Amino acid sequence: MHENEPNDTSEGKDEVTQPEQAPKVQPRIYVASLADYNEGRLYGRWIDADQSAEELGDAVQEMLADSPSPGAEEWAIHDYEGFGPLRLDEFESLDDVAKVAAGIARYGAVFAAWADHVGIDSELLDGFEDAYLGEYESGDAFTEEALGESGIIEKVFEQLPESLRPYVTVDYEGYFDDLVTNGEINAIERPDGSIYVFRIW
Repeated sequence: MHENEPNDTSEGKDEVTQPEQAPKVQPRIYVASLADYNEGRLYGRWIDADQSAEELGDAVQEMLADSPSPGAEEWAIHDYEGFGPLRLDEFESLDDVAKVAAGIARYGAVFAAWADHVGIDSELLDGFEDAYLGEYESGDAFTEEALGESGIIEKVFEQLPESLRPYVTVDYEGYFDDLVTNGEINAIERPDGSIYVFRIW
């Protein structure tokens, strides 16, 4: 982080169970003037990334207009916050930055994980709502819930003699591993060990 940047590097909490329950995350970028940087001077500005690409461009131009270096035109992203595991290139497109930031602001940290997984410029980025299946403590927690809601497990146990039911268990973890191996779902692990689960199509 540059010496003229705020020390506040905290990101919004990312404990998410469903997109609509996501806590507010405010991604932002630190844009620096390259003319000043090349002259050995650290000059730039933090900009709220949850804006349109045009608004981001205007903010960058305002920063350059206030530069101590007359005629400063070139810039680069030298720092950023609120993008989770996603890594931004210093010359990242403002269109892509704006698109991802809007998703993060709307859905929370899970969207940052999705963007990191599929790529910031991927067409799959738009398929987030269709792909996202939720956040779970583990893979077997996901399959236990999914199979439970489908009614399959209940039907299977109904076919068993009552005396055998206490001795029959379901390998939820194994089923989850098979779903991943077969390319039906994808799981992204979070720092706390829980997972985001996405449908693959």
